[in-house]
Amino acid sequence: MNTISKTIQEMGVVPVVVLNDAKDAKPLAQALCEGGLPCAEVTFRTEAAEESIRLMTECYPDMFVGAGTVLTTEQVDRAVNAGAKFIVSPGFDPEIVDYCLEKNIPIYPGCITPSEVAQAVKRGLEVVKFFPAEQFGGVSTIKALAAPYVGVKFMPTGGVNAKNLDNYLSCDKIVACGGSWMVKGDLVVEGKFDEIKSLVEEAVELVAKIRGK
Repeated sequence: MNTISKTIQEMGVVPVVVLNDAKDAKPLAQALCEGGLPCAEVTFRTEAAEESIRLMTECYPDMFVGAGTVLTTEQVDRAVNAGAKFIVSPGFDPEIVDYCLEKNIPIYPGCITPSEVAQAVKRGLEVVKFFPAEQFGGVSTIKALAAPYVGVKFMPTGGVNAKNLDNYLSCDKIVACGGSWMVKGDLVVEGKFDEIKSLVEEAVELVAKIRGK
């Protein structure tokens, strides 16, 4: 796995962040870093995403900030130029995947079928996103997909939370889980970053407990 994948695996959880106002980027990044998860997948579905990534990476250069919900190559460029270290797409888009690979940008495309995993394997990808995880069978489906594709590992997102994290991280085919339960939108909007920090700390402790550290 590449360096980004290894770092994400060590963390166990990737906070999936939706920011509607870039002013929240810096205090949120601070809460994540101080809480023990210096990582974020900032979804590119809002107008504030690009500037939020820029602010996060400028204020916390060692933080692993990526762009999620990337749907076009133009968004790839904007995200990377803003400082994103990795790209996540909800589905397997060959154009986006090939574009990122040509530019040596870590890409985690969504794969929920054998055909999509096969396309990822064909391109040499070792870690793919599995989304939406709960709706498509969760761990049991991941294990079934991993059986013929032994070299691939998964990063499930969608419906993953503190209650079922153990079920996911106990599977050796899963490197980490994406989740938004510790960075809920209403907490961000209300500026409750101390509460977010506490939820992040709880997530870090939970990962350690699950992994027996």
